[in-house]
Amino acid sequence: MYDITRPLGPATPPWPGDPPPHFEWAARRSEGSPVNVSVMRISAHSGTHADAPYHVADSGARIGELPLEPFLGPALVVEVTGSSIDARSARSALDSSPRPMRLLFRTGAWTSPEAFPIDFAALEPEAADLLVEAGVRLVGTDAPSIDRFDSTELPAHHRLAAAGIVILENLLLEAIEADIYELIALPLRLIESDGSPIRAVLRRP
Repeated sequence: MYDITRPLGPATPPWPGDPPPHFEWAARRSEGSPVNVSVMRISAHSGTHADAPYHVADSGARIGELPLEPFLGPALVVEVTGSSIDARSARSALDSSPRPMRLLFRTGAWTSPEAFPIDFAALEPEAADLLVEAGVRLVGTDAPSIDRFDSTELPAHHRLAAAGIVILENLLLEAIEADIYELIALPLRLIESDGSPIRAVLRRP
C-alpha cells in the first residue's frame, strides 16, 4: 500500500492568502485532564484534499453530498513531463486499455515540502474537455490546483465540476510509478463545505 497523502501540520504551506493550518490543545493530560484533546483550524483545501463542485459554483454540490463511488476504484497514475497537462497527455492516458475512469497526474510540482509551488503543470481546458467527453469520474494532481496558480477563471475546475468529475489536489506522487492502482481517497462528510482533506492511498490491484 502507498500513502499518497501529504503530511498536514503547522509547517504545511497554505495556498497564498489562506490561513495556515493551526493546531492547539483544548485539554492536556499533563495539565490534569484525563485525556488529550486537540483543536484544528484548517482550510478545507489544506494539504491533500478533494474539491466539491460548490468550490467554483454556487449551485454545485457540497462535499458531503457527493457519492463515494468516484473516490474508490482503479486509477491510472500518469507522468507529466511538460509545462502543462495538455490534450496530448490526456489522449495518451485515455488510450490505455482498459480506459481509466480515474486519472492521477504526477507533475513533480513540489520540489520542497516547505516551499509552496506557484509554477506547476495545470490541466489545459482542451484536455479537461477530453476527460469530460471520455466519461472520466475523478481527476487528481500532485499540484496545489488543476488550474494555473494565477488563474481567476479556473476553466479546468469549471469544466470538471459541471460534469460531476471529482477533483483531488496536492497528492503525494513523487515515489509512485506510472501504472494502474486501486485508489481509496475518501472525504469527510462535511455538510456545508466546498472541499475536504482526504487520506489517499494506492494499492496494487
